[in-house]
Amino acid sequence: MKYNYVGNTGLMVSELCFGTMTFGGQNEDMWSNIGKLQQKEVNDMLGSVVESGINFIDTANVYSFGQSEELLGQGLLDLDVPRDEVVIATKLLAKMKDKPNAAGLSRYNVFNSVDASLKRLQMDYVDILYVHGVDPVTSLEEIVRSLNDIVETGKVRYIAICNWPAWMVAKAQAIAHYRGWHKFMGLQYYYSAVSRDIEHELVPMAADHNLAIFPWSPLAGGFLTGKFTRDGADADSRRAKFDFPPIDKEKAYDLVDVMGDLAKIYDASIAQVALAWVRQQKGITSTIIGAKTLEQLKLNIDSTQLLLTEDDLGKIDEISPLPMQYPGWMVERQANYRK
Repeated sequence: MKYNYVGNTGLMVSELCFGTMTFGGQNEDMWSNIGKLQQKEVNDMLGSVVESGINFIDTANVYSFGQSEELLGQGLLDLDVPRDEVVIATKLLAKMKDKPNAAGLSRYNVFNSVDASLKRLQMDYVDILYVHGVDPVTSLEEIVRSLNDIVETGKVRYIAICNWPAWMVAKAQAIAHYRGWHKFMGLQYYYSAVSRDIEHELVPMAADHNLAIFPWSPLAGGFLTGKFTRDGADADSRRAKFDFPPIDKEKAYDLVDVMGDLAKIYDASIAQVALAWVRQQKGITSTIIGAKTLEQLKLNIDSTQLLLTEDDLGKIDEISPLPMQYPGWMVERQANYRK
């Protein structure tokens, strides 16, 4: 397992991060369609994760409404995993109960959510706290100050962002810089060979601000596994029950065909090719993988052994090129004036 530095923090994380969204799912809701893993299965997976060298584990308060955090925390205790040998990340934003202040990024909810997550995880601190998305009501300065203050308590060591537009990330970093507050150190965003939107603004912005990038759903919600072809789909797959995240399915079918050809050359799976593509992209620090079975998990971990050539990457890029958008194409055109 390879380890990469997270921005300029000095912290090192494994090139794969283990995502725990499949933990829990005991209520008949969206989460049960994603996964229903319980403690024994969770412990078996965590054992394989730790044995493989993965030291980075991701969860969120809203995953099965707290069940994921509870199962993760108990699993690490059951396996006697030293707390200082794993990097644990969780998130906050979503409504956890039917109360007026139980959602968003207000100071009130930031502090309450962190305490609740720590209780479920049975931990004294989390290494990384993500804001899970945009709060359109709370001011950005209030959000950044609250996150700075939660870090100062020692309950959180680093802060990071999911699903914000690039301008908001840059503005938040500027606020933190001029106020002398703790800055964000990483970004967790949806990224796969079929959905490359972040390459327009977020990837360049991350490079400029020295922010790590942690892609989620690198298999496009299971579509880039070979379970979905023009001939049919696996009825038991997650996407068959929960069609998310949105993708261009015609492009995805073409990608599955090309990745299938590459998989045959390398005696690998389509999923392993898709994961290798993400891992080899510019700016990627650690790719988040999940699994519903131990076999899936081991195959995903083994994807780190696959290194695609420039020719391989080019074949995938031909099917899934990044469409130019304004002002990007004008910036590229006018750059010629300085050559």
